[in-house]
Amino acid sequence: MIEATGLVKAYGRGRALDGLTFTAGKGVTGLLGPNGAGKTTLIRILATVLAPDGGQLRLLGRSPATDRVEIRRRLGYLPQEPGFQRGLTAFEFVDYVAILKEMTRRRARHDEVRRVLAEVGLSAVGGKRVSALSGGMRRRLGLAQALLGEPDLILLDEPTAGLDPEQRLRFRELISQIAEERAVVLSTHQTEDVAALCGRVVVLKAGRRVFEGTPAQLRALADGRVWFSSGKAGVLSWRTGDGLFRSIGPAPEGGRPAEPTVEDGYLMLLDDTTGGENPPGPA
Repeated sequence: MIEATGLVKAYGRGRALDGLTFTAGKGVTGLLGPNGAGKTTLIRILATVLAPDGGQLRLLGRSPATDRVEIRRRLGYLPQEPGFQRGLTAFEFVDYVAILKEMTRRRARHDEVRRVLAEVGLSAVGGKRVSALSGGMRRRLGLAQALLGEPDLILLDEPTAGLDPEQRLRFRELISQIAEERAVVLSTHQTEDVAALCGRVVVLKAGRRVFEGTPAQLRALADGRVWFSSGKAGVLSWRTGDGLFRSIGPAPEGGRPAEPTVEDGYLMLLDDTTGGENPPGPA
């Protein structure tokens, strides 16, 4: 679904993407990285909103340079800031996007709008103005428009921002069902979403890939490097609710091993790397 080789995107003298190479196919691929790592720039390039300054990109077997319209017909995109027309109702907003997606037959288009609103649990508020919806509801409304037309490739930039725990669980259920037959690329700061949903994960740092593999491989980077102890130690350390410190790094005096998480592996990776590629295992 996605083949990116040596992607470069520069802003002034800085590079948001610096020779990025990765692939993604059917299922959920997670993008992790600190602020400024290049995740949103990459998502916008994949969505054909931006053009790269260098490198090669193929989406759905086509080149965005020559087949952008055809790619967009098979693509769904949820940006960080969807740009809602707040005077429209939820139904009218999704219907407006459906018209932009060339759904010209009114009855079939309205059936599709009702379908995606139902998928994200917004059927009951279709007649409400966007300005009257909560932040979580607006996030789900953005997801609804991305699902119009059952696209083959779905790009989601921070889709769980503003969702409460129950809504996030419903989101995971929905995305896991969608990804059985389609490709989903999920940019997020939530490592628990990556652990729960993603078959593969790509970690970016300073516009470069520093990891590409499975969540289990990312978690394994912290094997033997996470500890419980009575005192503060390690690269990162915080006091837990039971009074013990949980530390990431070298073994503290009197420490006992703790089970690592995907977040632990991610934090160790960012601490250990200097920006070069270092994908453990098959990429």
